[in-house]
Amino acid sequence: MNNKTRLIHLVIGPVLFAIGSVVLKGALSPTGAQAFGVLLWMVYWWATRPVDLTVTAFLPIITNGLFNMVPMGEVTSQYASGSIILIFGSCLLTIPWATTGLDKRVALKVLSLVGPSMKSQITVWLIASMVFSCCLPNVAVCALFTPIAVAMLHAAGYTDVRKAAPAVPILLCIGWGAGLGGAGSPLGGAMNVAAISFFQEWSGHEFMYVDWIIRMLPYTVLAGAITLAIMFGMFTRKGEALEGTKDYFNKAYAELGPMTRDEAICGILFLLAMTGAFTRPLFANLLPGLEPAYIFAILGCLSFLITSKKDGNALLTWPHAQENMLWGMMLLFGGGLALGKLINGSGAGEGLAKVITNFNLTSDIAIILVFAVFATAISELTNSTVSAAVTIPIILTLCINLGLNPVPYWFIVVMAYNAEFLLPVSVRAITVGYGLDANEQLKRGIPVVIARFVLVVVLGYALLKIWPMFGTLSYL
Repeated sequence: MNNKTRLIHLVIGPVLFAIGSVVLKGALSPTGAQAFGVLLWMVYWWATRPVDLTVTAFLPIITNGLFNMVPMGEVTSQYASGSIILIFGSCLLTIPWATTGLDKRVALKVLSLVGPSMKSQITVWLIASMVFSCCLPNVAVCALFTPIAVAMLHAAGYTDVRKAAPAVPILLCIGWGAGLGGAGSPLGGAMNVAAISFFQEWSGHEFMYVDWIIRMLPYTVLAGAITLAIMFGMFTRKGEALEGTKDYFNKAYAELGPMTRDEAICGILFLLAMTGAFTRPLFANLLPGLEPAYIFAILGCLSFLITSKKDGNALLTWPHAQENMLWGMMLLFGGGLALGKLINGSGAGEGLAKVITNFNLTSDIAIILVFAVFATAISELTNSTVSAAVTIPIILTLCINLGLNPVPYWFIVVMAYNAEFLLPVSVRAITVGYGLDANEQLKRGIPVVIARFVLVVVLGYALLKIWPMFGTLSYL
């Protein structure tokens, strides 16, 4: 990018902020319009990249410091939230893999089992990410799988992930799969917890997780199948494959010999973190503060205390951790969360809700279309947690005002917000932080967003009309 083009993009960002702040002031309130202006500014800079993605992530702090849209503590706290601690802890757990050799062992084992064909790689990484994300928060799944995939790419001979063509579909599968799988169960992320919380407040009853799983299963399966088909069309037409063959990777794995003590310790810490995250419901009452993020951080910190048999030093030293920690990626993730806080805390979300309720929606298909567009747009521009917090209260209120059963519409909105594909925010900030080109993600994500939107509208309307169980719950 030459200096003239860069200067133009730099200027357009704050101009969009100013236009949004003035034009939308009547509809969203002054602070709400400013927050929406920040969203426009950040989206434009993330798409055009006149500055690094991480620099753009600081805009919520900068603009809020100037215009005081929400209390600053609510913004700055997002850069050290539980999600950030989770990523930090996962880095502490996986950084020692390179020095002990565990990264190469895991990567070669994956390659020897999956094989180098791109079709196999896409299938395994997408399905695995979706399945795990049904049981774990999607950010945890992405933080777990991405370093393994990067290690696999390194083992296959791709030293620079940013320039490795096979890295694009593999990292997209992880980022997108983690989001898609989150719809499969309430455990898929904070967005689902928020939706259930609003529903329980409306109904006065505890929401049973089995109700969610049964009614969301058709969408989860079809969304995964459609995404898989689109990925095949994008990346397997020319028979692309990773370097090497199955026999080569089997031989390379055998040459590593038995697992060393240091490798075993790193692997055990990682497995303990995964087990703790999976079994969280079993000890949540006993240890209410020990959420997955802090399990990861605690076990990751043990690497500083355990002595390596190889050289007598700790498995992980702070200088090594500081050098290899993905600081930029964590700040990028925090910037997306901070943007969401601005949108909700400033009244922008509430203002958008009023605009929608003024549409005077009466037909089922109109309600589904408007809310699918609304929820999808907010998810793509911020994240699905923000979308859930904004859209769920609106759909419940609208259905009550119109005398409609809110249950099926609630599930359709859950479908609509429960995945993001385009911008390097939320879960996708992790894969971009590890080397995925943000522009590739944006370009490849457009057809997936369109296909998923059509699925939400068509399937949601069909389930509403032909599946009575879709509109009922076990206690209603």
